[in-house]
Amino acid sequence: MSLLGRVQWACCLKKRGRRAAIGSFLTVASLLSTQVVAQALPAELQKAWSATRLSAASISLVVQEINGPRLISVNASQPRNPASVMKMVTTWTALAGLGPDYTWRTTFLAKGGGQVDALGTLAGPLYLKAGGDPLLTMEELWGLLRELRLRGIKNLTEVVVDRSRFGRVSINPGEFDGAADRPYNASPDAMMVGLGAVRLLFQPDSQAKKWIPIIDPPLQGVRINGDIKWSAVACPGSPSIATHVVPTGKDIVVNVSGTAAGSCGEFSVYRLALSQPAYFSALFQMLWKELGGTLAVGVKDGKVPSGVAPVVWHDSESLADTIRQINKQSNNVMARTLFLTLAAERMGAGATPQSGASAALAVLKDQKVDTRGWVMDNGAGLSREGRITAEGLVGMLNVAWHSPLMPEFISSLAISGVDGTVRRRLRDDETRGMAHLKTGTLRDSSALAGYVLGASGKRYILVSMVNDERSVSARAFNDALVSWLAAR
Repeated sequence: MSLLGRVQWACCLKKRGRRAAIGSFLTVASLLSTQVVAQALPAELQKAWSATRLSAASISLVVQEINGPRLISVNASQPRNPASVMKMVTTWTALAGLGPDYTWRTTFLAKGGGQVDALGTLAGPLYLKAGGDPLLTMEELWGLLRELRLRGIKNLTEVVVDRSRFGRVSINPGEFDGAADRPYNASPDAMMVGLGAVRLLFQPDSQAKKWIPIIDPPLQGVRINGDIKWSAVACPGSPSIATHVVPTGKDIVVNVSGTAAGSCGEFSVYRLALSQPAYFSALFQMLWKELGGTLAVGVKDGKVPSGVAPVVWHDSESLADTIRQINKQSNNVMARTLFLTLAAERMGAGATPQSGASAALAVLKDQKVDTRGWVMDNGAGLSREGRITAEGLVGMLNVAWHSPLMPEFISSLAISGVDGTVRRRLRDDETRGMAHLKTGTLRDSSALAGYVLGASGKRYILVSMVNDERSVSARAFNDALVSWLAAR
């Protein structure tokens, strides 16, 4: 029976009742919609799209040969939730707006540049000007504190942290999906260290057949409770354990449970146990004590006053190096922080997600990128409200390709079958290493965008975004799309 005949059949059903008729009609309508997209695709891709059973209304797809014709265009101007593909916009606008050699500076200041008495007591508070470094590590903070000790500073009254470069940007880590202890939900902060996460390290004791838990860093007031059961089976892969972070009085308890095979050996998981300010305060005090320093009052928020001078400082890695971490690993909190940094540099201190969106869109406007219908709310894509269009994103990627900054931007993207979020995808000989891509996945959004090198030597820009409760089924189609382009 033809598709038209099936529609007529569904419409005319009476004996099965209205509900059955409507269900049949919607099923057939979906098939018709799927066929609409299939007809816009080359023959090699029609079967892959039909297998998704997604409607034509759910996808925006553009494939553009660089300096050549447009090969595919479906719903190109329809705003879609791009999930983590939004990070491409954040990293490109920051690269273009700040430059590849941009760095973040974290500075300790004090009266007179660090005046101390005979006992090593600092005159007045120690001030810390937070620079918004997206990836300041615990080791780098330790190095800064060691530099203070080398300058004779031992005894501190209090530490005042100036976070004014950013405005009120703290978020509830559990607001997006209820998983408040997961690092991907971490709140941005101008004074963030180690992404704000603690490592739960589990070491195997083969003789006792049990797991020994360790918290790294061993912050005061944070402890592990519970037990990981020992299994003697062959290692099935990375252990998966359950965690639940619970405030208990003055302590933070990380309850753990699950089973892990001893043959897997030592393993770690990362969790959020404290807010960013509380984490920094606890970490500073731990490291300062380890270095032989004392702190009389504690750590508090405030402003750096006039009349103080830098004592020691740390400059981060370059922006070009930083965006590789953001795009290849799809790091949410780093993307949020970069978004705020762009706003702080272009629009002044007190940056917010709103000023970040304004700054990013201003860069794109200068580049004549079509951003009609776009909504940028946090720069990371971990959002239900964020929207971009395939048409606009293709335009941005085309601008990036023809920019002198193209090598820095392209190198930040994951390489098919090699690294980042696509290291386990597209690994056959025809596609491995042939594409630089950014993936995006949420509960009801699946996206893929980037550049593909064809066998002919031609390059293609690809943008595919699907918004549907069954969007996961688009993954196989997107892989087929990359394979088709790589073979051209």
